Amino acid sequence: MNIVASVPELVATLRASRGFGHKADIAGMLSSLGRALPGGVADLGQAVAVGDDCAAIDDGAGGYLLFAIEGMVSDFIRAMPWFAGYSAVMVNISDVYAMGGRPLAVVDAIWSETIEDAKDVLAGMAAASAAYGVPIVGGHSNARSDHGQLAVAILGRANRLLSSFAAQPGDRLLMTVDLRGAFAEPYPYWNASTSAPPERLRDDLELLPEVAEAGLCAAAKDISMAGTLGTALMLLECSRVGADIDLARIPRPPDVPMARWLAAFPSYGFLLAVSPSNVDAVMARFRARGLACEDIGGIDASTRVTVHDNGAARTLLWDFADDAFIVPSDAS
Repeated sequence: MNIVASVPELVATLRASRGFGHKADIAGMLSSLGRALPGGVADLGQAVAVGDDCAAIDDGAGGYLLFAIEGMVSDFIRAMPWFAGYSAVMVNISDVYAMGGRPLAVVDAIWSETIEDAKDVLAGMAAASAAYGVPIVGGHSNARSDHGQLAVAILGRANRLLSSFAAQPGDRLLMTVDLRGAFAEPYPYWNASTSAPPERLRDDLELLPEVAEAGLCAAAKDISMAGTLGTALMLLECSRVGADIDLARIPRPPDVPMARWLAAFPSYGFLLAVSPSNVDAVMARFRARGLACEDIGGIDASTRVTVHDNGAARTLLWDFADDAFIVPSDAS
């Protein structure tokens, strides 16, 4: 049974969406950064290129230090200050786990008009810190700003990396997501975190470094505000591969329209590129914890990403040979 009325219309809507637009802006940022550095963005001594969920630096002891930062948009902070603070910590933690790491600590930079205006944001950050067991160890504040703004940075460590640059032709594209949640209405934020037991949150995330350290997976990315398909584009472009994705196989909450779900940010959601021989083992680990995990498509050696609904006609989502998504040619 078809689950999408018009795949071409859905693709057109996603390509014009705010989430896709924010990610497509990255290419211009990276291009400018490359021109500002003598050796370009590829010459930074990192274990992975710029464009992954975290920067990864060899720690000299067989592992990697992971660094990431996230900023919250102003309208989100105004409308939902507590949840914006919570999310700022949560998404950074997700970035570290998406790289096969474990978080160590976060710092923040917060701007507000008054100290009172910052209280709800800080309370949300403190709640996430407690839930995930990751301390807030410092930061910067300005309580005399003309508007609110928030950025949170994180430090983590990985023994064995998961990377957006490690997907291979022939891999299967898996999606795992926690469907035990609800939308933070009217926003596109699927909240499967704030009411979940903290121990479950931590143990669910621990699956990512576990599959990395077991050698079951080398490539992953957390599903961001670009949604499922936008995140898939980022992973595939970094790895210089293409894919064919079956929309009917994407795990989705009952009664949530496909168009809304594909544009959603799930509080727990990851894409993994997995060798066919490891697919069953990886899926079993996530499913054993009550998480949805499905094989949603195949990765190939092309530059094209196509989508279809249960075997129906393919629609081109993106061709990296024609347009960069997040990685400009001078940053690769």
